[in-house]
Amino acid sequence: MWKALTDPHLLARWLMPNDFKLEVGRRFTFRTEPIPSVRFGGTAYCQVLEFEAEKLLRISWADRGEENGLDSTVTWRLQAEGKGTRLFLEHDGFDPDNPYQQLSRRFMGGGWPEACQRIAQVLAAAEVTP
Repeated sequence: MWKALTDPHLLARWLMPNDFKLEVGRRFTFRTEPIPSVRFGGTAYCQVLEFEAEKLLRISWADRGEENGLDSTVTWRLQAEGKGTRLFLEHDGFDPDNPYQQLSRRFMGGGWPEACQRIAQVLAAAEVTP
C-alpha cells in the first residue's frame, strides 16, 4: 500500500499525473482537466509536509485560483490489519464561507472513495506485471 502512495508512477495511475518525490518540503503538482464549475484550473499545487514510512503521508493541496483559493491538507494513514492494511484518508482545510471550496469539497468527497478503490486495482496489476 505504501508504494501506491509514494511511487509517482503508481500514484499517477490511481490519482493523477504528478512530479511527486517523497521528501519533506518537496513541492510538486498533480495535473488533470480543469473544472470550471469550482474554478479549478487543473493543477493542484502540493508539498510533502510529513511522512512516516509505511504509516503516514501528509501533503498540502492548494488551488491558486483567486476565486477558489483552496489551501488544504490531505493525510493518508496506514494501519496493519490482519493480513492487510487499512487506509484512512482525511482532507481538511475547506473554507465553509467559500462556495467554490464547498462545491470542491463535495466533488472531492465523492471522488476520494473511487480513487481509493483504484489503489487496490493498481497494486494488483503491479504485482502481476513486473
